[in-house]
Amino acid sequence: MSFLQEYADYCTQHGVPDRLELLLCDINAVMRGKWLPGDQAGKLPSGDARLPMSTYAPNIIGYEVEGTGLGIEVGDPDGYMVPIPGTLRPIPWLRGNIAQVLVELEDEDEKISDLSARQHLARVLERFADKGLKPVIATELEFYVIRQRERSEDPPTAPVRTPRAQNYDMELLHRLEPILTDILDACARQGLPTDTLTAEYGPGQFEVNFHHSDDVLAVADMTLMFRRLVRGVVGNHGLEATFMAKPYSEYSGNGMHVHVSLLDMDGNNVFSGTEEDLAPMLQYAVAGVLETMPDMQAIFAPHLNSMRRFGPASHAPSAPEWGFDHRGAAVRIPEMTGMGARLEHRICGADVNPYLALAAILGGVLYGLEHKPDLPLPMDAEDAEPAERLSTDWQGIVERFAESEFAAEIFGEEYRHIYAEVRRDEIATLSSIISPIEYRYYLSRF
Repeated sequence: MSFLQEYADYCTQHGVPDRLELLLCDINAVMRGKWLPGDQAGKLPSGDARLPMSTYAPNIIGYEVEGTGLGIEVGDPDGYMVPIPGTLRPIPWLRGNIAQVLVELEDEDEKISDLSARQHLARVLERFADKGLKPVIATELEFYVIRQRERSEDPPTAPVRTPRAQNYDMELLHRLEPILTDILDACARQGLPTDTLTAEYGPGQFEVNFHHSDDVLAVADMTLMFRRLVRGVVGNHGLEATFMAKPYSEYSGNGMHVHVSLLDMDGNNVFSGTEEDLAPMLQYAVAGVLETMPDMQAIFAPHLNSMRRFGPASHAPSAPEWGFDHRGAAVRIPEMTGMGARLEHRICGADVNPYLALAAILGGVLYGLEHKPDLPLPMDAEDAEPAERLSTDWQGIVERFAESEFAAEIFGEEYRHIYAEVRRDEIATLSSIISPIEYRYYLSRF
């Protein structure tokens, strides 16, 4: 369906929108873009809406990163905004008739830029298709609801009457029912296929699960839209929501768990084995994901705060290990047989770029299918040897990614370089800031 037909259908159902919000996902999964008057929607497919190509790859603050070779150094050329089919949705938490649509940037040859994270996921999916295989994906996202802060640098505090350990507390769900119901209603209006909602362990922490889908790009699109939706809905209730990986040092962090199964051309789940044995394809997939995990840690833990999930009290796995229905494992096998046979990847923070994270996870599956590495013993086996822990050195994981042949295979050498440069710039920027803790303990000591 063309965008104009999709837009006409939207107008039939909702009326002509007051404006269209054109949303471009940058390398950090920050939404950037423009507002377009609703009666000028034709400008989008005609190429009249533009953004600089460098919009794909700023640092987390929003500045150009000189080391990427993008931006004013090369004249900062424009790209032409093109809509992503199927992403035109109402924004129910805003007043009026407001619509949003995800976009990409094309060059003059009508080619989507290689700076697009979404395109890298699409290329990984093409490799599966070439093998006659189709991934089926489901995500789970955790987030915290916190009190409204006066300043951006203020720390988070939990809403009143919030227990320190919620742990599936049903009373808490009832207490926050107006907020949670509005989130689920907004998901329904945007067509986001939610499954279950639970109160997670930390104070004010919740998790929403989504249905499995073989449209992996749509799953990643949905993840982006959900994070924006939750922040918008919760803000309407005078609170804030955050998908920051580790907002509290003493409580569990926010993760994005990814369930992966794999179908052949006849719709059979090739991960299905027996009650006693893992299917060979599932063994290879798990081994591949584990072997490539250290190279991809800079994708799964992109920011300074992301690294804190690998420390104490995070409730997050911290080593490339696997287990049967073991929530301490980086890769968990919830089911071994039938259409539900799958692996669950539990390393990502909720702050990841979902396109890059899914590309890295599925790339690890491909690596396993193609190279057939040996699968180590599950982490709770009597003779299992503990795996080397994932790094807590942010600079180190970025440099490992920058030198990784696997990263170049999945993302290409140029994007590998750009991603590493953006992270190096973030490291340099944040390292130069003198923190309050330094003033507290050093200023009057010396």
